[in-house]
Amino acid sequence: MDINEVFEAFNSLRVLVIGDLMLDSYVWGKVERISPEAPVPVVTVQRREYRLGGAGNVLLNVQSLGAEAIICSVIGSDAAGQLLEDSLTAKGLNCEGLIRSEYRVTTIKERIIAGSQQIVRVDTETDKPISQNETQQLIEKVKSLTRSCQVIIFEDYDKGVITPECIAEITAFANAHGIPTVVDPKKRNFLSYEHVTLFKPNLKELREGLKVDFNVDEPAELEATVQLLKEKLQVKGALITLSERGVFIDFQDEKHQLPAHRRHITDVSGAGDTVISIAACCIALGLPAKTIAAVSNLGGGLVCEMVGVVPIDKSRLKSETQKMQLL
Repeated sequence: MDINEVFEAFNSLRVLVIGDLMLDSYVWGKVERISPEAPVPVVTVQRREYRLGGAGNVLLNVQSLGAEAIICSVIGSDAAGQLLEDSLTAKGLNCEGLIRSEYRVTTIKERIIAGSQQIVRVDTETDKPISQNETQQLIEKVKSLTRSCQVIIFEDYDKGVITPECIAEITAFANAHGIPTVVDPKKRNFLSYEHVTLFKPNLKELREGLKVDFNVDEPAELEATVQLLKEKLQVKGALITLSERGVFIDFQDEKHQLPAHRRHITDVSGAGDTVISIAACCIALGLPAKTIAAVSNLGGGLVCEMVGVVPIDKSRLKSETQKMQLL
């Protein structure tokens, strides 16, 4: 496939995203006095904004690539949950797999900002695993939606939506139906993602998940650690994001380490979400390992030039991919 065919083919994909949805709340205001109740600033609110966080940013990246993004998650039946669902709907995202729970609070991360300075962040959340009943509901939702999808992303933030039972049953179902599974892991379930297609930890997660230390600047040590990961989890491939060192992929009997692109880094927030989204879409199209790593690495670098968490700009990704002859 040439570059035009690849970027056009993204538009035909349906991508199922399973994971922890969050609502990012931003409160902007000004400080003109100190509270008489305690030695803290009083912020007079000027405006509020709500954005999709957690797995929501992966949905937005998948959508920006032209694919249809479908969320499967469990959120609360609270006001924040309604705001979150309204935000998904407003973005034109598919909410068929959304489950509202009477027993959970919706994760909301509220940032209070005075001028350009963040004063405090207030998190309302639970990291308790979803109930057995909710787990079964989620698994059934995933199974009902999976057959029409070309790839599944597990977007795990350790907030309790993804459980070992959920991982095992969904992965087995996907493998039986020839649907690739791509994982962005966190610590709690790190060793539960057996038999997935592509496992994408960052360097810190790799070290902590395997409880090993190694010199990342020694290629042989990095390769050996990734081989250990593949053997331990029996995964088909691994894509390791190495921050300023770029990425390393071991997939389809190929191993490649690609350097980071020289760019003006403004904000690294959300780069991992962009990488996993691009990698998943590339895998769904059956692209070679080196191409998967190269385009994902490029996309992660591009979003780091932007302030805040923003999804990838497809047209810019395409032009940069063409310019660098990555396809």
